[in-house]
Amino acid sequence: MIDLRSDTVTKPTKAMLEAMMQANVGDDILREDISVQELESLGAKITGKEAGLFTVSGTMSNQIAVMAFTQRGEEVIVGAESHIYNLEVGGLAALSQVQVKAISCPVGKIPLDTLNRSIRSAGVQNPRTGLLCLENTYNLNRGYAIPAEEIQVASDIAHQYEVSVYMDGARIFNAAEKLQTCVPTLCQSVDAVQFCLTKGLAAPFGAVLTGSAAFIEKARWLKQRLGGGFRQAGYMAAAGTIALQTMQKQIAEDNRKADFLAAKLQKIHPDLVVWDGSMTNIISLDLSGFSITDEAFLQGLLQKGIKIKSLDEKKYRIVCHKDTSWDDLNYVETVIKHLLLRVDAAQI
Repeated sequence: MIDLRSDTVTKPTKAMLEAMMQANVGDDILREDISVQELESLGAKITGKEAGLFTVSGTMSNQIAVMAFTQRGEEVIVGAESHIYNLEVGGLAALSQVQVKAISCPVGKIPLDTLNRSIRSAGVQNPRTGLLCLENTYNLNRGYAIPAEEIQVASDIAHQYEVSVYMDGARIFNAAEKLQTCVPTLCQSVDAVQFCLTKGLAAPFGAVLTGSAAFIEKARWLKQRLGGGFRQAGYMAAAGTIALQTMQKQIAEDNRKADFLAAKLQKIHPDLVVWDGSMTNIISLDLSGFSITDEAFLQGLLQKGIKIKSLDEKKYRIVCHKDTSWDDLNYVETVIKHLLLRVDAAQI
């Protein structure tokens, strides 16, 4: 099966599995797990921050960060297309008890005039803006890479009002590769950032939240409150360390794979809309110009051993990752061409 629904379907490498077997572990709640400490230090170094915290997931990191930066009743500015707003089960309201101000950023760039108008100071009838949440890459169905300059300007505006800035950097390594820059450059103007170990980095578990030492101490306490305290977590952290040490070259290849497949798909038919723009390892397809139904398209792919993600009626997402080969991508293009143009099935 060629699974292109997400880069979360990746399997750990042999080196990761071996590191897990050999990990030096202890009780992490008591701060005695050396392997966890190694991962947290490496995560902080890679993002250019003082300290790091190993968490269960990107979602947990996001929610902990908002809890740490805000007080109940404050307002948090988010992108309308962001993960933290759309896909975290209302966590901002349920856990932090904050009000959300969503700003539409269709191609990932936050409108600065709208941002300026959206930041509110304390007043007798309005909530105070407590936090600005950015995302890079932006929109999990498009994967826009946001340049450091744009992050800097948005952060400067927030900081002028003494509003902290947090960045969901789940796929920050894909953004850095696409923009030909380094991760610390993309993170330098924000107060805290998280990245996922389980996406393009292909580790089997977790995320790392980084920021100032004081922020991480508070975040560690909040993580414990949420039931995220670990015992011998070094077995899982060891795989994350190997992922950070060995998988960044793979991230660049994943981006190239997406460019390659997008270019091939665009040649199938003028009515096939393929979004790749400033995207990274993610391709979005729009089949509105074709008569084929969602069910027929998805079932046709499945019968040929291909899985992709359905987003909406006749809209789909393809994500390239380490467990898809170049031959797989050629095959996927051939199958899609057959389904859309009814070419001879014998070609497949």
